[in-house]
Amino acid sequence: MPSNFFLRKKAKSGPTKRKKDEAEVFSKKKKSEKIKPNQEEISSDEDDSGHDAGYPDESSSEEENEQEKKLRLAKKYIAKIEEEEREKNSLDDTREAVAQRLKEEALEEAGRLQKKKAHEYENVVPETEAIFRGHKLSITALAVSSSEKFFISAAKDCNIIKWSIEEKKKIKVIPYVKKGTEETMPGHTGQILALALSSDDKFLASGCSSKIINIWNPETMEHLKTFKGHRGAITGLAFQRNSHQLISASSDRSLKLWNLDEMGYVETLFGHQDEVNGIDCFVGGNAVTCGGRDNTVRLWKLAEESQLVFQGHGASIDCVAVSSFQSFVSGGDDGSLLLWGTQKKKPMFKVALAHGEDEESEVSNWIVSVTTLQNTDLVASGNIWIFFPL
Repeated sequence: MPSNFFLRKKAKSGPTKRKKDEAEVFSKKKKSEKIKPNQEEISSDEDDSGHDAGYPDESSSEEENEQEKKLRLAKKYIAKIEEEEREKNSLDDTREAVAQRLKEEALEEAGRLQKKKAHEYENVVPETEAIFRGHKLSITALAVSSSEKFFISAAKDCNIIKWSIEEKKKIKVIPYVKKGTEETMPGHTGQILALALSSDDKFLASGCSSKIINIWNPETMEHLKTFKGHRGAITGLAFQRNSHQLISASSDRSLKLWNLDEMGYVETLFGHQDEVNGIDCFVGGNAVTCGGRDNTVRLWKLAEESQLVFQGHGASIDCVAVSSFQSFVSGGDDGSLLLWGTQKKKPMFKVALAHGEDEESEVSNWIVSVTTLQNTDLVASGNIWIFFPL
């Protein structure tokens, strides 16, 4: 029974296949009759694929070309380095010098290269190259472009000024605005306390005592966005390295994260028990802040949503700056500068009375600002009375 069943099935399939084959031949014959001799017929399969099955895939060819381009540029760059090292060191075999330079460049790109710079400034006499005048009240914040072609200044007069470093002149002024007109006239109604430029100079952020953050295009100084949400004055702003993620610090004891690619709010971070006075960011995206009278410095691991607490001044901590991928510096009203490691809870080094004492009161001069030349041993700090580099 099974064999008869399969035989009948097979017998039926034969004529059907012949009819189908005959129909296909007839159809193709009719199509060929309609095509003129000088015309080429393209089948629907070829239309869908965009190329004949016998030819190599275009995407793989493009990928190979891209790889070849990268290889060519890499060889060209290495040849350039070899020539520079040969001229600089008068070497016939430059392989070791080239390898060392490539290693240093890779570490520098990752923010892990430490350079010695402080000794170059030990006996330097400061000279005034130019004086920029334009603000009517005390200057509170500066931000220098990564191209070093311009810088932005802000002051208690609520004005923002863009300056040309090369031409040593004023380029653009964003004047203060009266309260109640912020919606129609972009600007600040309160004293501007913080500025920050993104690493690609695409965005400028400014924050003021009126609890708002304004976002500007540094090239044209066009207003792009206003962020609201803090309940206190904006005391610090910092962009994460090589990104458009902005972190704001406030006297309301909180930090807020903003995404400037989408011009939106991300989240709020809590931890400090007093107003946040300073903020800076590491290469990897982590942030470090100081909390004034809560006597703490906090390292925020944003990806892990955790924080480390550092205590050491025993006084109000008013400024902080990242010095390398694993260290930072803080200053406070006890007049001391502390160098911290990210892996240790206690400071690695302390400079007591870094700016001396007031002669009359014999009180240590209060350190209110600190900055670093990142990935070097150079730190600059300023106190409430005088300013000088260390």
